[in-house]
Amino acid sequence: MLSQVVELIENKQNFAITTHVRPDGDGIGSSLGLCWLLRSLGKTAEVIVRDGIPASYEQLPGACEIRKVSEIDKTYDAVFVIECSDVTRPGIAKLEHQFTVNIDHHATSEHFGSINWIDATASAVGEMIYNLCKAIGGRISKEIAECVYMALVTDTGSFHFPNTTDRTLKVASELVKVGVKPAQISEIVYSSYSWSRIELMRQVLATVKRSEDGKIAWMRQTLEMAQVANAVDGDNNGFVNIPLAAKEVAAVVYMRETFPNTFRVSLRSKDGINVARVAEKFGGGGHKNASGCRVEGIWDECEKSIVSALTEAVNKSHDELKNSQKAFGRTLV
Repeated sequence: MLSQVVELIENKQNFAITTHVRPDGDGIGSSLGLCWLLRSLGKTAEVIVRDGIPASYEQLPGACEIRKVSEIDKTYDAVFVIECSDVTRPGIAKLEHQFTVNIDHHATSEHFGSINWIDATASAVGEMIYNLCKAIGGRISKEIAECVYMALVTDTGSFHFPNTTDRTLKVASELVKVGVKPAQISEIVYSSYSWSRIELMRQVLATVKRSEDGKIAWMRQTLEMAQVANAVDGDNNGFVNIPLAAKEVAAVVYMRETFPNTFRVSLRSKDGINVARVAEKFGGGGHKNASGCRVEGIWDECEKSIVSALTEAVNKSHDELKNSQKAFGRTLV
């Protein structure tokens, strides 16, 4: 709970912050925003991650100080774990032996922390960090504002994903008043790509397939594609959303090969289709319209299973909508 987090910060001194492997804008932005907040309160704090951060986030204040570690190698009063479904997601050894504070906005997050602050109504953990700053009486500095704004803009898809709320926009407005320049952040996120990303995108999009009714699309990224493109972690950020831009496509599967016969699956949807339920069937989770999981096996068989489960979810959503409209005396077109 938020009150427990505030009490911990007020009574302890030395902290670390970490986030999941292959960190995204919310993970990095929220971690750095929290780090700046803790330091402004006179605390000792650092951000530690297992993987390097994508180039798009290297310009954030404090990004150059992020430390790559494979295991906990210092003594901390507590470690804040940002946007992770379980304690293994950061990929850092010995983390489970620490006093951990689990801060997440995914409803499927396990309550693995010594303290668990989960707010599924928040558009991003960045929004929660803003609320923490207000609750503890901290000042929203420009550094905090820029990091939190990055978290918001990336996790809401520039404020056009369904998780965007009036509260999200109010927070964004306050951050702009502090000094954030939205156009500058957008340029960092969307106009600072390496050519390796473009080459990887070309290869991945060449694999796109659709169901007969056009409602579901799926695509692949092989290990060979990443090697040919000379791609690094983060180069594929946002690829899963590209087919979703087609009017008739309601849900997308993006399978990325991480090791032979091991795949990271990203699921996206629009309208009322709940892909979190699909991800949960394969041991994953996430949001209603954005979820993921990890699967192992033969590629074609794994893909068939996931597409089949997604088809079932899309059809169920369609039937529910049809029944709802019939209840109001209308017919679904």
